[in-house]
Amino acid sequence: MSDASAPRSTGASGSLMVLDARTKKRHAAERRFRYYGMGAVGLGVLLLVMLLVSILSNGLGAFRQTVFELEITLTQAQITEAEEALLKTSVYRGIIEENMREALDAAGVGDEVETARAMELLGGDAGSTLRQWAVSQRVTPVPQPDEGVTRTFDFLADGRIDGYFKGRVTMETAELDSRVSPEELQLADTLREAGVLRIELNPGFLTMPDASENQPEAAGLGVAIVGSLYMMLIVLCLALPIGVCASIYLEEFAPKNWFTDLIEVNISNLAAVPSIVYGILGLAIFINFMGLPLSAPIVGGLVLTLMTLPTIIISTRAALKSVPPSIRSAALGVGASNMQTVFHHVLPLAAPGILTGTIIGLAQALGETAPLLLIGMVAFVQDYPDAPPEGLFDPASALPVQVYNWTQRADPAFFERASGAIIVLLVFLAIMNVTAVLLRRRFERRW
Repeated sequence: MSDASAPRSTGASGSLMVLDARTKKRHAAERRFRYYGMGAVGLGVLLLVMLLVSILSNGLGAFRQTVFELEITLTQAQITEAEEALLKTSVYRGIIEENMREALDAAGVGDEVETARAMELLGGDAGSTLRQWAVSQRVTPVPQPDEGVTRTFDFLADGRIDGYFKGRVTMETAELDSRVSPEELQLADTLREAGVLRIELNPGFLTMPDASENQPEAAGLGVAIVGSLYMMLIVLCLALPIGVCASIYLEEFAPKNWFTDLIEVNISNLAAVPSIVYGILGLAIFINFMGLPLSAPIVGGLVLTLMTLPTIIISTRAALKSVPPSIRSAALGVGASNMQTVFHHVLPLAAPGILTGTIIGLAQALGETAPLLLIGMVAFVQDYPDAPPEGLFDPASALPVQVYNWTQRADPAFFERASGAIIVLLVFLAIMNVTAVLLRRRFERRW
């Protein structure tokens, strides 16, 4: 019985234009429900904004770095001996110290700043950076052998000095820190005012490999980005064709019996299996049984392929089901075979949903950490893997694993690096999701 036909307990006129108590109560309940929904949406947006603000405030500093601007001159002998490994990193650090004196004098602070004290503010990788550059210069002839080669370098400052300019280190914390002192922070202020120290963009954060715990200023995401790209390439080449072919067979050609019902139920169950279970499976089959190397992109890609397949199959079957039966009937009515009907008519119409499901599955695989930890991707890797296919078997890391690795280190600078890596990971995920939306709108057809 509706509110309009229900007997009214109050009201003398009995007009439908007059709201009784029950109608008013129902309208009030509807308004409360709308308020509840608006509140839930507002709370979700607020929590998301808080999360983004927290990540950005902690991680944007990783894209800026404090550097020493020094002009270094290397002779022909120093360049030649660098390639022949005759000069060690410590020797090149001594060359930097010699040029540091000239830089301090040119900045007008040579009388008040000792060279040895200024060198203490320099990062630990300065000598190796100069030596690597010297080795690279050996490939090309030196234009002036007698005078050598001169170049302006931006050497990374120590992580504590970088943290001081970013607000992570203060005079009070420096008094309790064995790696930095208030006097060194005051010296850093003097060098910054003189122009020897400055903060600039840090593209090396995206290109340099990981560094040791004593050199957080030199830690980068280069190897992790390459490793993630290799694994996504493997997942795309394996999961997409296997998942789409399996979906087409199950949806269009497989007979409807208990066996196919059992397969469908197991696919749905596999989509809900925790990701760490796939890591255990990969450890047992791909590493222990097949003998594939630990921490290799090929193993990570195979594990993520197994994890992504159920998602792709389910989304592809849903896209095939969304195609109206009239399309199939019309194609069969004009003489098309079942194969022609599927591949010439049904599959093109389902392509937007298939692409969307595939990209979402790849985005899910890109952010997985637990299965990669079990196959050794957490190992400390400094060397870039080679180009495919050999590089697929070289040790590498991955973006989510690198985030986990940095959060386990004691230096606060690595927490900043971890937040910066999360920003990079979120950018990749946002690009993949935007691509899914654009592809869906581009290939979507109306009927």
